[in-house]
Amino acid sequence: MTRVFYPGTFDPLHNGHLEIISVAAELFATVVVAAMRNPSKAEPFFDQTTRVELIRESTAHLANVEAVSMDGLVVEAAAKAGADMIVKGLRGVTDFENELQMAQMNRHVSGIVSVFIPSTSEDSYIASKYIREITRLGGDVTDLVPDPVAKAMRERLK
Repeated sequence: MTRVFYPGTFDPLHNGHLEIISVAAELFATVVVAAMRNPSKAEPFFDQTTRVELIRESTAHLANVEAVSMDGLVVEAAAKAGADMIVKGLRGVTDFENELQMAQMNRHVSGIVSVFIPSTSEDSYIASKYIREITRLGGDVTDLVPDPVAKAMRERLK
């Protein structure tokens, strides 16, 4: 029974993330989705506690998905979560190049293997940074994010 670790900032969780989570949930026994803090990114739109809750609400229909909050190195967080592998989503060639290098480094320092799940072309253009920007400027992103996230984004901007 394989337990996989899907790390990300998920700020916010969007339909592209949800697609990767859903595919991973079909392939593996347990998917641990970890909202992580990325010190190289700007101030988050949602705090980690809120992001974890939104992941839980958005994946409630998937019985084998867990949501957690973690900090530090991904490989250490994956080990702490008891994961056998790391799952990463791929939108395109640039993602592949970056994620491949990261996967190779992670395997070198920890021995943990990464698996890649490509997104469908209908979700490949979605990125959290664009969703945050559109939302801050008053645009509608409800078709790009799960319902709980859309609701939370509207509430946050009130």
